[in-house]
Amino acid sequence: MDRLRTVFMGSPEFAVPTLEALCAAEEVVAVVTQPDKPKGRRRALAPPPVKETALCAGLRVLQPERIRGEGGAEVRAELQDLAPDVIVVAAYGKILPKAVLDIPPFGCVNVHASLLPRYRGAAPIQWAIIHGETESGVTIMRMDEGMDTGPMLLRGAVPITPEETAGSLEAKLAPVGARLLLEALARLKHGPLEAEPQDHALATLAPRLAKDDGRVDFTQPAERVRDLVRGVDPWPGAFTTLGGERLLLFVPKVVSGRGAAGTVLGADRDGLIVACGSGAVAFRELQVAGRRRLPAQALLAGRAVPPGTLLGP
Repeated sequence: MDRLRTVFMGSPEFAVPTLEALCAAEEVVAVVTQPDKPKGRRRALAPPPVKETALCAGLRVLQPERIRGEGGAEVRAELQDLAPDVIVVAAYGKILPKAVLDIPPFGCVNVHASLLPRYRGAAPIQWAIIHGETESGVTIMRMDEGMDTGPMLLRGAVPITPEETAGSLEAKLAPVGARLLLEALARLKHGPLEAEPQDHALATLAPRLAKDDGRVDFTQPAERVRDLVRGVDPWPGAFTTLGGERLLLFVPKVVSGRGAAGTVLGADRDGLIVACGSGAVAFRELQVAGRRRLPAQALLAGRAVPPGTLLGP
């Protein structure tokens, strides 16, 4: 078999390199992605990154509101008619029903951005950083009816650097996922690829983040504050309040300092220094809601935030 008839299912930027790699290596007969969603201050409808890539490649695009239950019957019938050899999923955002999992003879293969069984769920990259992990990776797995519970085909590890953000780690993991996916498909075409069952006792979860998950709790140790700020960058973004306004926090660094949690201790070349439950964190970049993101020194030059100022509610 030279080229697999492939349906690709994915939505965000993380999935784009995998789609591009598939287009070069296999026959992509359709792309399934999330519906367009309101974005920005004007709430104009914006397509998922995968849709933009698919349209540029001249691919058929399906954007069903649902894929399960009665509401998903039409798209399930379309997928059946496409007769794919394999369905590849990368951050699609919905759990597939058995009726879809059973369509392709090679099964449904998922590109998941963690070293399973750790960090099953919608936000594995973010939670790995929030929890202070020093290693992440990508797992290629056969999908079953659970949430990231299927047997593993290939895994690839990537170190998490001390300065890593969710955005930078995603950019590292995306091409790793594309490479491993093509390797897995090539091996599947030429014979069975042994799948390793997951040890469910070692599983941890990575639920979808909400906007309020970016709220900084300065009563936590400095290391945990730093990791939260890195893990929610770029979305939902770490924030506190200053004089009743939302203040977004970026580029954190643990520094020496003591004081009541949330109290500004001063500012230096590392940024605005804020006391935590233990230790302190300096934020090199800041942003007042509705304005531009700036180096801390530039923002503080136009807005006094003297030592002793209390951040947060």
